[in-house]
Amino acid sequence: MSKDFERAPNHFTDRIGASDWPVEAGRYRLVVSRACPWASRAVIVRRVLGLESALSMAVADPIQDSRSWRFTLDPGGRDPVLGIEYLGEAYRAREPSYDGGISVPAIVDVPSGKLVTNDYPEITLNLEIEWAPLHRDGAPDLYPEPLRDEIDAVNEDVFRDVNNGVYAAGFATRQRAYERVATRLFERLDALEDRLSTRRYLVGDTITEADVRLFVTLVRFDAVYHGHFKCNRRKITEYPALWAYSRDLFQTPGFGDTVNFDHITRHYYEVHRNINPTGIVPIGPELRLWATPHGREALGGRPFGDGTPPGPVVAGEEVPDLPPA
Repeated sequence: MSKDFERAPNHFTDRIGASDWPVEAGRYRLVVSRACPWASRAVIVRRVLGLESALSMAVADPIQDSRSWRFTLDPGGRDPVLGIEYLGEAYRAREPSYDGGISVPAIVDVPSGKLVTNDYPEITLNLEIEWAPLHRDGAPDLYPEPLRDEIDAVNEDVFRDVNNGVYAAGFATRQRAYERVATRLFERLDALEDRLSTRRYLVGDTITEADVRLFVTLVRFDAVYHGHFKCNRRKITEYPALWAYSRDLFQTPGFGDTVNFDHITRHYYEVHRNINPTGIVPIGPELRLWATPHGREALGGRPFGDGTPPGPVVAGEEVPDLPPA
């Protein structure tokens, strides 16, 4: 009997701003991998809202080992703030008997070294709502209250069929299960193509949480999911509206300047040895295409609404530049 891929629920679901975890500048550390789409959501939202000085960020090596995400990109192989070699140490500081998965994004309480949450769907909403007093001047509203029902509905469809759909296809072990989820993925991409043919953003006329959640999958699609996860009916570059929309967001401050394609490709192709036994990392696709004109301005819309773009990337958080178009 074929069975669809199921994503394990997050074990630590505390919300900062409630109970024992007050919102406090400098108290917490966001741990991410630039390879991971779920973590990339938090990286984008943190940057767009200007939370860099309030919430520090640790970037893990894109290649895990058997002990979990590791801090080998830092001097001495330890995170300079938390003082740990592996993210799993923060999980066990919170719950010594924990033996489940170690995932990013994760927010860690710096004074105690304990994990607060790995609840990726809620982390960005938490940053947008409870962390509002610490947002930069001119920060946009990524989760406007009048549009939340529509944003939530779009997010539900996108998560089921696209964000999680690529994984369901990639990790399927039965032909029928693979065909079912892959077909549903492309049906949803077709629907999104229609939706974005006449509007610049998914909900309303500004960037919202919905755009962040879709973007992190689209930006990885041709580089990883098309080949590695067998999502090969079409590339995103073959969808006129989706490809232009992806480039529009990529070229918007806070989006493309957080993307590290080297981390993305090396993680998927080197870590998933059950799918890619040789560990060979492909040389494509052509990244300079991300810098080409998108023409989406003709649809109107204001990326940051009544707000302003974020400033330059803070020192130490830069990603490699794309080759010129």
